[in-house]
Amino acid sequence: MKLALDPYMFRDVPLLELPALVAHLGYEWIELSPREDFTPFYAHPRADDARVRAFRKALSSAGVSVSSVLPLYRWSGPDEDDRQAAVRYWKRAIQITSDLGVDTMNSEFNGTKLEAARCEAQFWRSMDELLPVFEKEGIRLVLEPHPYDWEEDGRAAVDIIRAINSPLVSFLYCAPHTFHQGNDCLGIMQHAGELLSMVHVADSYDHTVSSGQRYIVNPPGAQVTVHQHLDIGQGDVDFEEFFSTLEQVGFDGIVTSCVFAWEDRATESSIFMRDTIRDYLSGWASPSRLESSIT
Repeated sequence: MKLALDPYMFRDVPLLELPALVAHLGYEWIELSPREDFTPFYAHPRADDARVRAFRKALSSAGVSVSSVLPLYRWSGPDEDDRQAAVRYWKRAIQITSDLGVDTMNSEFNGTKLEAARCEAQFWRSMDELLPVFEKEGIRLVLEPHPYDWEEDGRAAVDIIRAINSPLVSFLYCAPHTFHQGNDCLGIMQHAGELLSMVHVADSYDHTVSSGQRYIVNPPGAQVTVHQHLDIGQGDVDFEEFFSTLEQVGFDGIVTSCVFAWEDRATESSIFMRDTIRDYLSGWASPSRLESSIT
C-alpha cells in the first residue's frame, strides 16, 4: 500500500524542489496532479525530455517516488476538436509517465452531465485511441466519476470501467465526492471489488441535508456542482465506514491525501492528514502486514 500526497496546495513550489518538500512532510509518494510547468489543466504538457530527467533525478535524491500521474483533459467533452486535442495531450502525458518510470495514471471521466449521451460516445471514442497506448507502455489507468462529469454515480462508474474490459483500467473512490456519487461508500466499494485500486482522502459537506441548504448557490437552480476537499473531521464523510470498508474489501492500493482547501496552512494540513490516515490504517486487523506495506 502506498500513502501519497497530492501536492496541489504546493503548486507554486518549483518543480525540482517539490520532492524534497514532500519528503520533509513525511511522505514517500507523490500523486502528481496538474502543474502549469509540467502537465497543466486541459493543455498540452509543458515538460520536455530534459525536464523529465531532471525531475526524476530530484525524486531520487529526495527518496520520493511518484505513485501516479494525474492529468485532466477534455477527452469526453462534446466538442470533437477539443476531444482530438485531449487525445494528443494524453499521448504525451503517457510518454512522460513512462519516462518517469511510473506505472499508473489516474483521471476523471470528464465531459458534462448536461450532455451525458454525447459525452459517453466521446469517451469511448477516446478510449479506442488511447487504450492501445496504455497497453504498449504498460501503464495502468484509474478512473473516477467526478462531480458534474457525464457520469457521477459510483456504481454506474464501476460498471463502465468493467465494460472497458481491460486489466489495466480500474476504479478510484474519492471520499470528498461521496455525496455526489450516491452516498453509499460501502455499497460502491463492494461493487467495485478488485477494481478498486486507488482512493482519495479528504472531507466534504453533505449537500443533501438541511433541505439542500448546507451551502447556497445563487441564482437558485444554477447548473453548478459544489463540493470541498477538507481535512478529515471538518465535513460529513463517515471515515470510520470508509476505512473499515477498505479493510473489508482487502484494499492494497494507493491512498492519496488530497486536501485543497487550506493553502494558508498547507504544511499543517498535510502532516495532519498523514498522521490521521496512518492512525486509521493502524487499526486494521492485521497491523503487521500494514506496517510492512504502507510507505
